[in-house]
Order: sequence, then structure tokens, then C-alpha cells
Amino acid sequence: MSGWHVGFRHYQQRWPEEPDTRHFIDLLAQGERAFRREALDAHFTGSAWLVSADGERVLLTHHRKLGRWLQLGGHADGDTDLARVALREAEEESGLDGLSVESEPFDLDRHRIPARGTEPEHWHYDVRYVVRAGANERFVVSGESNALAWRDIRDIAGDAAFDASLRRMARKWLQYP
Repeated sequence: MSGWHVGFRHYQQRWPEEPDTRHFIDLLAQGERAFRREALDAHFTGSAWLVSADGERVLLTHHRKLGRWLQLGGHADGDTDLARVALREAEEESGLDGLSVESEPFDLDRHRIPARGTEPEHWHYDVRYVVRAGANERFVVSGESNALAWRDIRDIAGDAAFDASLRRMARKWLQYP
């Protein structure tokens, strides 16, 4: 887990204005348990900021359970390589092939998930990665989504109708090297 400590500290140095990074570092004390959804209080998830080949658009899902436009992603299910989780989720939820993932976290977002069925309310510690589309941008909507859509990143950055974390990622992307 020491690699994660370094990665989160590097992220904290790059984005010092983001207050939740310390919580991500603290969750690592749970070890591999923190990468399993059976950790009912809090666990890591991996998500994809899936950008088009031209870097102008991002693929979003209208999430079936949450009823909102969000980035693609999901549970780690014991996989401690969250970049791999983000890539896997992007492929599974979009049907796209030829995707590539960057190795460093692009965004961190800690958010509450409401109770549903037998699952209690809990925290998702979402580690988000840039995933780049290849030439093929024709997606297939999976059972986890009501819809998928390519959205202009500049529009997301300034539109209050979008989730605050999507707007934050859009603003980051517009200044990304």
C-alpha cells in the first residue's frame, strides 16, 4: 500500500486546494479490505474520465441506479490497481475497444452512497483516471446505464446542471498538460 501513499501525496501536492485527499490516505490503513465492497462503511472505487480522441469531449453515463449523468466507473472488487479498474469499467460500460489509461490519478472524490436494499449508506472513495478513446467512438449502452453520451468538456465546466465533481474534472481537463 506504500505506493498508494506516494500517489495520494503526489496528488495532494498537485491539487492542494482539494480537502479530501487526507481521507484517501487514511483509508489505506484498512489494507486490502478497503478495496472490497464488503467494507460496508467505506471502500475504494475506480472511475474513468473517458475523453475522445480529440480531447474535446467526455463520455458520460446516465446512471441507472442514481439517475444522474456521471463518469463511467465501479467497484474495485478486491483489485488494488485502480487504474486497471477504471479501464475495465470503461470498457464494460461503453463497449469501446482500443482504450488506454493513464497511470496517475486525475481526480479524487469522496461521496456518500444512499442505502439501497440490504446495502447500508456508505462512502465511496472514487479514484478517477484519464482514459483515452481510440479512433472508434461508437459506444454500446450497458445494463448499468439509461444512456451514454459524448459531452463537450467546455460545456460541462460551466454548466451548473452537471454534478459538481464533473464540473471540477472538466475544469481540470481544460488546464491539463
